[in-house]
Amino acid sequence: MYSEPLLVSQLLLAVSKTKLFLHHQERIPPSGPMLVVSNHRSFMDAPLLMSAVGRPIRFACHHYMGQVPGMRELVTKLGCFPLEETGKPQKKFFQQAIRLFETQQVVGLFPEGAQPMVEFTKPETMGQFHKGFAHLALRTPVERLCILPVAIASVEESVSSAVPLKLLSWFDPSEPLFNSSGWHPFVVYQRVNVLIGRPYWITSVQREELRGKRMKTVVAELIDYCQTEISELLRKGCN
Repeated sequence: MYSEPLLVSQLLLAVSKTKLFLHHQERIPPSGPMLVVSNHRSFMDAPLLMSAVGRPIRFACHHYMGQVPGMRELVTKLGCFPLEETGKPQKKFFQQAIRLFETQQVVGLFPEGAQPMVEFTKPETMGQFHKGFAHLALRTPVERLCILPVAIASVEESVSSAVPLKLLSWFDPSEPLFNSSGWHPFVVYQRVNVLIGRPYWITSVQREELRGKRMKTVVAELIDYCQTEISELLRKGCN
């Protein structure tokens, strides 16, 4: 059964004439709670991942996306929920994400944060991951949670300047990246490989066992797994 976010995603890809090539589709669990983590360079990443996975994904998006007219309506249609202002605790997001997992839904996160969206980066490059997604996965009280690393490897794209960053600072003055005099890039994929990584499963038994270990070490291991998996797939997909 198709949901509105999934239909909107497929419509956006059709309108932009994006050719999506999906690799390792057999790695995608057909059901159950799942956390999708991916590299991030374009506004198209959320609809692209949703179309690839074939399930509605509730993506966390940057705070400013919920403030800008037009963009606010689009992210709402896609089922995204904006984060709190930069520097504030994301308690509300954690609570909402856990509720979604408890009802067997899919949550999407871009662990690199906003920087690769605001400052143009090459398709094969990827920044360091923030640790929030790992803490979320390890704290979610479900029997079995899948963390699915996915690489978005652009093969052909167009890049233009969307809006001045200073303009976005009017909507979200909390974001230091918007203090730059540059422009927000607008990346549209023409041909893109979406490569599904090997799932990382966290069970309730594992979660119980982790309580006796240092959380910092466990978080670092999970981040390293996802970052390495996506990085290797990215190199393959961009060649």
